This record gives sequence, C-alpha cells and structure tokens, in this order.
Amino acid sequence: MVTTLEEISINAFPALKTVLYDGWILRFSNGYSRRANSVQPLYLPKQSLDEKIAYCEKLYHAQNLPVVFKMTRAAQPANLDAELEVRGYHLEADTIVQTCELFAHPPLRASDVEICETWNEEWFDAYCRMNNPNPAQRDTLKQILKLIVPQTGFALLREHGTVCACGLGVRQEKFLGLFDIVVDEKFRQRGYGRKIVSQLMAWGKQNGAQLAYLQVIANNTPARNLYAQLGFADHHLYWYRVHV
Repeated sequence: MVTTLEEISINAFPALKTVLYDGWILRFSNGYSRRANSVQPLYLPKQSLDEKIAYCEKLYHAQNLPVVFKMTRAAQPANLDAELEVRGYHLEADTIVQTCELFAHPPLRASDVEICETWNEEWFDAYCRMNNPNPAQRDTLKQILKLIVPQTGFALLREHGTVCACGLGVRQEKFLGLFDIVVDEKFRQRGYGRKIVSQLMAWGKQNGAQLAYLQVIANNTPARNLYAQLGFADHHLYWYRVHV
C-alpha cells in the first residue's frame, strides 16, 4: 500500500521531466519542491547500488540541483537509507502521509465553495497570493499543475466575493489526493480549512473515490489536529535524504 500511494502521489504532482532508471524514478522540475526534484526508489533495482547512486548524482549535478532521495520504509533496496547516510546524505523534512476512508463522509454542500475541474487561473492567482511561492518559480508551478492527468478539482472558498481559502483535489481511481490547502492569514481560525477539505472529500466521493490521502509535515500540529477531526490517521512516513 505504501508503494501504491507513492505511485499515485507522483501522478498527482508530476515533474516537468522524468527519467526511469532500473526501478527508480528520477524527477526534475527546475528546483521547485523536493517532491518534484528527487529520486523515488520505488522498485528493487538490478544494478549495483554504487553504480545507481553515482548515476543519479551525475544527472542532478548536470541540472545544477542537489541530489535528493524521497524515502519511505518501502524504498528499494531496503538498505538504501543507511547507505545514503554513510555517503553524507542528511535527513530533511519528516512528513506523514495520512489516509481516511470516504464511505462515512457526508455529501456536504457549501454555497461559498466552488470546485472547478478545468484549469482555473483565479485559483492559481489566489494560491500564489496566499502561499507566496518564490516569484521566479511561479511559472514552474503552473506548468506542473497543468501537467496533472487524473481528474482534478480546484476548490475556492469566498467570503463576500473575496477568495480567502483554496485547495486542490486529484482523483485517480479510488484514491483522492488533497494538496495545497491554504487559508488567507486574515481569515484564519474560522473553519475555512476544514470546509475546503470537507468539500473536496465530498467531491472525490461523488466521483468514485473511496480513500483520501494527504501529506503533512510531522511537526505541523494545527494541521494534524484538523485532519484528525476529519477522520484522517497516519499511514506512513516519508523523509528526504539530501546531498548538495
């Protein structure tokens, strides 16, 4: 199940360039986010580990990027994390993947939330305003979002006509991924994050999803509390091994 969720999440947040290499997936996106610029060691390789790591390092250095491995307990081969540590790869960003069964989720309706299934420039502008990504990488983020192939829902929540929260849902078969949940700092503590997540869960269920998943930084206590109230529980941990 860990590998399946990792596969699904790759499709939900594609890279601009991808290299498939002996069971590993190497992703490149101009340095925007570790997820889209890292090695995903999902499947057991046949080549020697020394050879594989050296090849990855060569490709990322050629792109002027740090060498980053996205690790889980299912990473292959099983000794990869220990081997990377020995080679000087440091640990970053412990992140928890949480899941929630949707069978009991009520079909909510909220007139102040709209979900658009096609590219939405207003959504993108609102997300950038509230989340403040690096302006130099804004175009890269737009390219990544436009590359998503599975069914996508761009959710906007308005108060008196002003967009004050947004979120992204990506449904692939029975899985619904929740991403980019952000609330304008001027409108926090009003339950808008909960409403966005609930509406996206209802949208996913209506479209055939059975299991929702999301990713949350391990030390983000407010977000974890919110997701727990909505029925999410920890599924697995991932972390990054990074070598500059």
